[in-house]
Amino acid sequence: MASGSDPPKQYGITKPLSLLGPVEADLQRTAELEKFLVEAGLYESPDESARREEVLGKLGQIVKDWVKQLTSQRGYTDQMVEEANAVLFTFGSYRLGVHGPGADVDTLCVGPSYVNREEDFFIVLHEILAQTEDVTELQPVPDAHVPVMKFKFHGISIDLLYASVSLLVVPAELDISQGSVLYAVDEATVRSLNGCRVADRIIRLVPNIENFRTALRCLKCWAKRRGVYSNVTGFLGGVNWALLVARVCQLYPNAVPSMLVSRFFRVFTQWQWPNPVMLCSIEEDELGFPVWDPRKNPRDKCHHMPIITPAYPCMNSSYNVSTSTLRVMVEQFQFGNKICQEIEMNKASWSALFEPFQFFEAYRNYLQVDIIAEDDEDLRLWKGWVESRLRQLTLKIERDTYGMLQCHPYPHEYADPSRQCAHCAFFMGLSRKEGVKIQEGQQFDIRGTVDEFRHEINLYMFWKPGMELAVSHVRRKQIPAYVFPEGYKRPRPSRHVNHQSDKNDTEDGTMISSPDSQLKRRHNSVGTDDIEPSWPAKRSSVSPVHPKNSPQSGSSGDETRCNNQIKRAPSDATGGSPASPQALERSPDTIMSAPRCTTAGAVCSGDAINKHDVPHVENCNTPTVAVCTTLKRVAEKVVSELVGSERMGNNNSAESLESMEKAENVCFSGNGVSQGGLPEELEVMFLVHPAPAFVLCNMI
Repeated sequence: MASGSDPPKQYGITKPLSLLGPVEADLQRTAELEKFLVEAGLYESPDESARREEVLGKLGQIVKDWVKQLTSQRGYTDQMVEEANAVLFTFGSYRLGVHGPGADVDTLCVGPSYVNREEDFFIVLHEILAQTEDVTELQPVPDAHVPVMKFKFHGISIDLLYASVSLLVVPAELDISQGSVLYAVDEATVRSLNGCRVADRIIRLVPNIENFRTALRCLKCWAKRRGVYSNVTGFLGGVNWALLVARVCQLYPNAVPSMLVSRFFRVFTQWQWPNPVMLCSIEEDELGFPVWDPRKNPRDKCHHMPIITPAYPCMNSSYNVSTSTLRVMVEQFQFGNKICQEIEMNKASWSALFEPFQFFEAYRNYLQVDIIAEDDEDLRLWKGWVESRLRQLTLKIERDTYGMLQCHPYPHEYADPSRQCAHCAFFMGLSRKEGVKIQEGQQFDIRGTVDEFRHEINLYMFWKPGMELAVSHVRRKQIPAYVFPEGYKRPRPSRHVNHQSDKNDTEDGTMISSPDSQLKRRHNSVGTDDIEPSWPAKRSSVSPVHPKNSPQSGSSGDETRCNNQIKRAPSDATGGSPASPQALERSPDTIMSAPRCTTAGAVCSGDAINKHDVPHVENCNTPTVAVCTTLKRVAEKVVSELVGSERMGNNNSAESLESMEKAENVCFSGNGVSQGGLPEELEVMFLVHPAPAFVLCNMI
C-alpha cells in the first residue's frame, strides 16, 4: 500500500482536532518566538551543559562505588562485588530537554534489592556525599511524598531519588519503562521510578519532539512570569505543564511551536474541568497498584484539575490544585488566549504574552506571611517547611468560608533587606467569590483558620529558637516597598475588572498588627481559659510550644487533601449563610461546630492590648458557621456580573472543541468552578490582633 493512502497516526486517545500544517505567517511567528526565547536567556551555555554532563558522570561513579562498598561489607562473593552496580537516570526538564540556566537536575539512582533507602541511601550515601569536596547544601528529605536528597555538586543543583528493584545485579542497560521493574517494590519506590517512566512515555507520545520542546520551554517561561508555576503552592509544576503541552501536540500533530502555543490557550480556556487530561488510556495491571479513577476512589473525586500521568500506575499529577488556584490559572489562560489572538492579527508581539503579572495591583487585600530565622541556613530549612504548608492555608480558608473567600497564593518570595535577621515573606491575594450576592455586612471570620494553620506549622520537628512565623493583613497601599523593583512607581488603583469603589480603603476602624509585633511574642503555651469556649479545641492554641523532637503534622498530604477541600455543613440553626451543595455531601462525622461571633475583646483576652483599639462586635446566634451578619450598612451591595471584555475564549473558532469534549472518554461531574472573567474584588476589613494567629475578615 502506498504511504500516501496510509491513515495518519493517532498519538492520543482521540483523533486530532486539526491536521493542518503551518503557513508562511506561522513559520515567521515561530522564528520570532524562538528568537525571543534565546534573547530571554532560556537556553544554557555550552560550558554549563558540559559541566552538567561532567557532574552526572562523577555522581554516577560515586553511586557505583557506594553499591560495591555495601556489597563487599555484606559478605557477598568477589564476583558479586565486581558485578555490583547502580544506574543513574535523569527525568524532569533535563530529560525532556527543556531545562534552562541554573535549573536543577532530577536524577534517579536504581540499585539492587539488598541496598535499601532508609539506611543505605539516607545514611551511608549521605555520609559519602557530605565528605565529597564539591558537594554543598546537602539536605535529605526522607519523609517527603517522594523521598529525595537535595544538594549542589560543583554548583549544579541535584535532586537525587533512590529505587531498589528486585534484582541482585542491576544491568547497565536497564529499561525502567518495562513494567517488570515494579515487581515486589513499595509505593515510594513506584513514585520514584515513575518520574523517569513518565518522562520517557511523554517523549514517545508526542508527534514532533522538537516542536514539543520549544512550545514547552515557552509555556514554562510564561507560567513563571504570570505567577502560576509552582506545584507546592497549588499551581502546576514542570511535569504538569509538560503533560498539558503534550496533549495539545497530540491534538495538532502538524503544528509548529507558534501554533501550539496559540492552540494551548485556545484549548485550555475552553476545557471543562474536572474532565481529565490524558495522553493515553489508563492502564490496569495485575500488580495491583491503585490508579486514578474517581468512580472507584473517593479521594480522586476531590481533584479539581486532573492531569493524568501516562505510565502505570497512572496518577493525577496535579492533586495540589485547589478551587482558588484553578480559578487563577483559568484567568491566566484567558489572558494568554487574548494575547495570542492579537499576535495572530499582528496587533501584538510575543513580549506582550510574557508581561509579568502585576500581582500587587490585582487585589485590595492581602495576607502577608513573614518567615524569620537566626541565619540563612535555618531560614532555608524553615522556609521550605512553611512553603510546603502554604497550600493548606488556602484550602482551610476555602473550607471555613464555604468557598466564598478566595485566595491567590503568589509563588514568589521576597526579602526585607532592612531586617537584621534572615527573613523572607510570601503574599496571598484575597477576594470574594465572583457572582455571588452576599448579605449586607456579611463577615468571614478566619482567625481560627489562621490559628489552625500556625499550630500545624509550629509542629515542625526540626524547629530551632529564632524560627518565627507571622501572618498579617495588609491593604494594597500598605504593601511593603521591598517587594517592588527599584525605581518602581506605584500607579493609582486600577483593576482589569470592575470592582467596588475604593472609598472603603479610607474608612477608619481597621486594626492591623505589624509582623514585628507578632514576632516579638515568645513561644509559650496559652491555656484554653484565655480563649472563648465556643472556639473548637483544635484552634485554641495561639503559639504552641516548639519541642525540637515533636512529630510533624499528624495527617499526611494525601490523607488531608480531600478533607481540606470539603466544606463544613451548617446545622439547622437559623441566621447562618446557606450551605453549598458540596457542604451537604459531607458525612456527619466530619461536621464541626465553628465559633460564634464574639466580642474582639473576648477572643483576644489574655493578651496585652489597648481595648480602645478593638472594635466591639456583638454576639449573634450563628453557632455553626463562621459567617455572621451585622447591621453596619443599610444600603445593599449589588455584585457586578462577569465583564464581557475579559471573556477571551474563541467561540467562533472553526476548530471546535466539541469533538474533543465528547471523545476524552472519561467525563465526571463538574465541580462548579466558574470559568468566566477575572474575579471582582472584595472590600474586606481585617482585625489582626497582636496574637499572630487571629485574623478577622469582614466582608462589607
